[in-house]
Amino acid sequence: MTENGRNVAGDQAALVAALRNPDYYPHPAGQVEVIETHISYVLLSGAYAYKIKKAVALGFLDFSTLARRHNYCEEELRLNRRLAPELYLAVVAITGSPDAPRFGGNGEAIEYAVQMARFSQEALLDRQLAAGRLSPNVIDELADQLADFHERTQRASPDQPFGSPEAVWEPMAQNFAQLGQQLSGAADSTRLAALEAWSRQRFSQLADLLAARSRDGWIRECHGDLHCGNIARTGDGLRIFDCIEFDPGLRWIDVLNEIAFLTMDLEERGRADYAHRLLNRYLEAKGEYRGLPLLAFYTVYRALVRAKVAAIRASQEHPASRLAELANCDRYLACAVKATLPGKPTLMLMHGLAGSGKSWLAQQLLERLGALRIRSDVERKRLFGLSALTRSDCAVGDGIYDTAATKATYDRLVESASHILAAGYPVLVDAANLQAWQRAAFRDLAAARKVPFVILACTAPEALLQARLVSRQAAGCDASEADYAVLTQQMRTQEALTLEEEACCLGIDTTRPFPEDLPGRLLGIQIPSDH
Repeated sequence: MTENGRNVAGDQAALVAALRNPDYYPHPAGQVEVIETHISYVLLSGAYAYKIKKAVALGFLDFSTLARRHNYCEEELRLNRRLAPELYLAVVAITGSPDAPRFGGNGEAIEYAVQMARFSQEALLDRQLAAGRLSPNVIDELADQLADFHERTQRASPDQPFGSPEAVWEPMAQNFAQLGQQLSGAADSTRLAALEAWSRQRFSQLADLLAARSRDGWIRECHGDLHCGNIARTGDGLRIFDCIEFDPGLRWIDVLNEIAFLTMDLEERGRADYAHRLLNRYLEAKGEYRGLPLLAFYTVYRALVRAKVAAIRASQEHPASRLAELANCDRYLACAVKATLPGKPTLMLMHGLAGSGKSWLAQQLLERLGALRIRSDVERKRLFGLSALTRSDCAVGDGIYDTAATKATYDRLVESASHILAAGYPVLVDAANLQAWQRAAFRDLAAARKVPFVILACTAPEALLQARLVSRQAAGCDASEADYAVLTQQMRTQEALTLEEEACCLGIDTTRPFPEDLPGRLLGIQIPSDH
């Protein structure tokens, strides 16, 4: 790459080599470390990190001129301060010469860098996952943070081109073309061709939904590159950094496109349970399931983005590292293929008194089965404009718990379950389902969708039910408001399962550990012949 007759790539290599010397920094630098990616150099020096963009033009980005690199440094600062203001400090000019650089000064800038607060590389979520140090609570925190960010971030206006079917397909088409240029093996080419054919077919099938998502306001200024290597767990909490600054079309996307990247990444790293947990928590916060048919479509795209990055890295690396990057590329291609496989939609209906362990069981199952859970306690409050943890202060049978509200809640659950099943996912309906009409609504839905149906009846002694309710109310971290009065009313008015219902019911004693054979039993359930 040349600019004004200069070998910019050579100048940058000389600059990075010089900046390994701690004497060139305006602060104590200690031993300087350099991290190189396919598009940047990151210099770790003392309490700070400096990111210099490579002078490259790769089709999907163009950092070929100093003016472009300066502009994208400023964009990087602006965008990343939305999610990590403590990390992103300034854009600094580098003056002097490549061999004798200086930060700041009055001379002409030879390069620009984004100055960031440094954190330990062990804080990165990909490192913590590999070390087994990432707890489920961190996944919950991440899902909550993303749901809040997507709610706050700017929405695309109707006059902007982002989010249209054409705008969605363009980067995907470019991705296939760019990845095809990097892959030379016959097996890889065949696999890529099959993935492109599948993607084109799904795009055609999803065109109306893509247009609806754009109209309905789900296209927002997102992060754009949301994977575990761009999230750090610091003393101040989770910090999401390094968002897409070089192409607004890769940043102004459907929020489900964003979530698909992270869930794909978690699953590829061997934590499908965390991927399912995060997806469930995020969707529960949003309460919107109509876009789910897009999830596999976006998952394939995101896996292929990572495959492309690995392929590019392989072409840039020394032979010793090239094989590792080619292996990464192969893994992501396999991940994309897996996402194209059809799911097994199943309707699993929780059943039991307050405190019987329904939500606990549903949480265990969703992580193991990849099911999506919908909760009556959450959806009931959403219908009345309340957050999940807001107390309604309504008595049993009054306000949001009266007959009409309960009917509306179950209508909402049936509607959401229908969307989930239509998208090809198993669904867990986390509700008491103590009345025959409530259970019948879901049995009818399963029959209409021609999917397996099972009732999971949770039981525990009455004394334990009461103790669990007291403990849950004291903790104040659950959507349920059930207390002893609710339990008493449920015990008085519950309707026993019919013989037909008993035939498709599995009883679960929640005083015992989770039955590890249960997911396999559920996967083996067949559609009844009368469906």
